[in-house]
Amino acid sequence: MHSDTSKSSRFSLVLLTSLFFMWGFITVLNDILIPHLKAVFDLTYLEAMLVQFAFFSAYFVGGLIYFFISMFYGDPINKIGYKNGIIIGLLMSAFGTILFYPAAHYQFYGFFLAALFILGLGFAMLQIAANPYVAILGPESSASSRLNLSQGFNSFGTTIGPILGGYFIFEYFKNVDNGADSVVVPYLFLTLLLLLLAIAIKGAKLPRFVNAAQLIKGAGALKFRQLRLGAIAIFLYVGAEVAIGSFLISFLGLEKIAGFNEAQASPFVAFYWGGAMIGRFLGAISLSAIGKKKKYISMLLVSALSFAVVYIAVYLKTDVSFEQAFPYLVFLLLNYFAFIIGRSLPGRTLTIFALAPIALLFIGIFGSNLWAMWAILGIGIFNSIMWSNIFTMAIKGLGDYTSQGSSILVMFIVGGAIIPPIQGAVADFAGVQLSFFVPMLSYVYLAYYGWKGHLSN
Repeated sequence: MHSDTSKSSRFSLVLLTSLFFMWGFITVLNDILIPHLKAVFDLTYLEAMLVQFAFFSAYFVGGLIYFFISMFYGDPINKIGYKNGIIIGLLMSAFGTILFYPAAHYQFYGFFLAALFILGLGFAMLQIAANPYVAILGPESSASSRLNLSQGFNSFGTTIGPILGGYFIFEYFKNVDNGADSVVVPYLFLTLLLLLLAIAIKGAKLPRFVNAAQLIKGAGALKFRQLRLGAIAIFLYVGAEVAIGSFLISFLGLEKIAGFNEAQASPFVAFYWGGAMIGRFLGAISLSAIGKKKKYISMLLVSALSFAVVYIAVYLKTDVSFEQAFPYLVFLLLNYFAFIIGRSLPGRTLTIFALAPIALLFIGIFGSNLWAMWAILGIGIFNSIMWSNIFTMAIKGLGDYTSQGSSILVMFIVGGAIIPPIQGAVADFAGVQLSFFVPMLSYVYLAYYGWKGHLSN
């Protein structure tokens, strides 16, 4: 392989970071769509979770199609290039968002699910192309750091998404004649942004990585243990993260927790996804090559600054006091020390970060009021580095099978389609609070993958 100058690589990373931001922003809007469409179409929790099923099952279908193409015809990314793969993904995503217009016009829940499925197919292509591209834009030793940085801006999108999306859907457009119409203008605007981003990437000069070896057919990526177990880890991580995010508004609406209505609860979802943003920025610093003292000081400053951004954004919508947010600060401090204990080792850090949500879920399930509320919101802080650490450990050493391995990992994002409906069924049967036992099981496996599962033999 070869690349252009490091300056070109830095520009490419900036451009790709905007891409990560966009798909984070759009993905988290599902958390707003779920309670909104549940009310519009009078759905059960299980039926409402079909939003996540439609969206994330597309990752499995898209990844599976890519995998079979690579088996029989060779890896498509090695033929069309990462740049064209990203552009195809953006165009497919734009087609999915524009379908929200006819879906709202005909007031048909199934049409919304079809639009979300197509949107998910586009994002699957983006994941297959963009994640390994970021990983190879520099030395392998700093791949996790770069991916954490890009994922940090992905989380910035997921942080402001609930605030803006909740405002437009639950407040600004809430008085439209047809309740489903409140999503039309926001999603048409997103269509425009996706098309503009596709045009920008088309015109940009991105480093081209060429596989000099002959295209290899077959399912060779599956011979790597770290990839096979990593695929399960991706399934459980995404499923747990999405399930928790999907139930936040319902959880905060419980009288024993906060008793919020949808408009009051939606800004607080930003703390969950904002925690992931903070942790990913810290992860990028923690896994970088800078000196230890400078690293820890930088992490502390970035943590404080990022929290201030999230807090101010939520405060402007809710007037939440600094004293009320104190438990969240405690979890941020624990997160900081967890990074220090992890010693910049991706596997060790993953194990520590998987154990923390288990404790927080216990608090959320059996607690009440302030600490239970912030415990569930604080899980996002520890979800932060999971995707990037799992992904880079799973594809490490795959060589010519890297893109095929990436497609397999993207297939297993389908966990976001499977686990939320399971939690929905449990919530219908046992209540919202007890349903959080479902994602808890995922973190047990993630602790194992960070400890032993990522090893190649």
